[in-house]
Amino acid sequence: MRYPILMLCAALLSGCAGLDVIKDGWDSIGEMISGKDNAEPPKELQELEPKLKLSVLWDATVGDGYAEQHVNLVPAVTEESVFAVDRKGLLQAHNRLNGEKRWAVETELPFSAGPVVGREMIVLGTSNAEVVAYSQTDGSLRWKSSVSSEILATPAVGSGVVVVRGSDGRITGLDEKSGATLWTHERSAPTLAVRSKGGPIIAGDLLIDGYGSGKLIAMNLKNGKQEWEATVAIARGRSEIERLVDLDAVPVIKGDTLYVSGYQGGVAAVSLRDGDVQWREEKVSTHSGLAANRRSLFLADQNSDVWRLDMSNGGDLWKQDGLHQRRLTAPAAVKDKLVIGDFEGYLHVLSQDDGGLLARARVDDSPIEAPPVVFDEVVYVYTSGGKLAALSLE
Repeated sequence: MRYPILMLCAALLSGCAGLDVIKDGWDSIGEMISGKDNAEPPKELQELEPKLKLSVLWDATVGDGYAEQHVNLVPAVTEESVFAVDRKGLLQAHNRLNGEKRWAVETELPFSAGPVVGREMIVLGTSNAEVVAYSQTDGSLRWKSSVSSEILATPAVGSGVVVVRGSDGRITGLDEKSGATLWTHERSAPTLAVRSKGGPIIAGDLLIDGYGSGKLIAMNLKNGKQEWEATVAIARGRSEIERLVDLDAVPVIKGDTLYVSGYQGGVAAVSLRDGDVQWREEKVSTHSGLAANRRSLFLADQNSDVWRLDMSNGGDLWKQDGLHQRRLTAPAAVKDKLVIGDFEGYLHVLSQDDGGLLARARVDDSPIEAPPVVFDEVVYVYTSGGKLAALSLE
């Protein structure tokens, strides 16, 4: 239900979407207001006989969390610490094993994306078009740099380079030690676009990023020069909104193959070497992200149905609709299970083998929007209300 409103706003702000786009968006909104909307409500959770034990090891509160805003604040985990921030600028580090607070810093910055772990620092983006880096040891500020626009996509850090994508689509490479600008890459933005939380990823010497019109781009990480560009998703439909595709989900890399998806973009396997599309499955898409084991891909589609796909050809192996319309996060793999969060603060455990629901635990009464992070078989969750928790599966 939120997408027609989102698209209409984008059309009005762009000033060049055309009357057809505005009419399509307005018709969709009119159906919702008049009661003609047929969107399904979230599926009620049924009583579940746990097949395993899901235990909260520790939890903590990190300020105001998202402060009811559309931001991309996620937990970041290292061998020693778990880092999390709130929208109003509170930055905290907790002992990874017992949750004890190691340090906290009030930065008063409007954090909008991150944190992401670098070599000795953690990196974040702000709504004020700033990239900031703090020491992992004590939270002291290492550097601050300005870019062209607000940062909602999660930064990527690798090989001494910090890469950020602004909301205007411009990609910037910064020196990890100093924050100095190394290169910038500008690209044309489509008239309509999804306000995406997905970000670029680093694969060896390449930076990979997907964007509107179903295109995927690979750039040299050191200098920002384009190595290849591929059209992965194909737009279909009559109206601009129906034809909107965006490769906005964080991709997965296995070997020399990249697996991508996005809003109405299907799922595809792409060669890292030259961008050749090896296979494409158009019937299922995700804008939240993918997970993988050695042979399979896992995702939650736009209806929050969870799928397992064959990594070799995209064929579906199972579908779990028991969490239908529960606004699921991207799944994360732990042992031979999947963990996935929902809009009521529940963390669900599924079998990778057949998709069966095995256990669940309520972490908070606010939504889990950031994908769970798995480190050393412990699951770390951060809710939009500011609850940071570590859970174990037994």
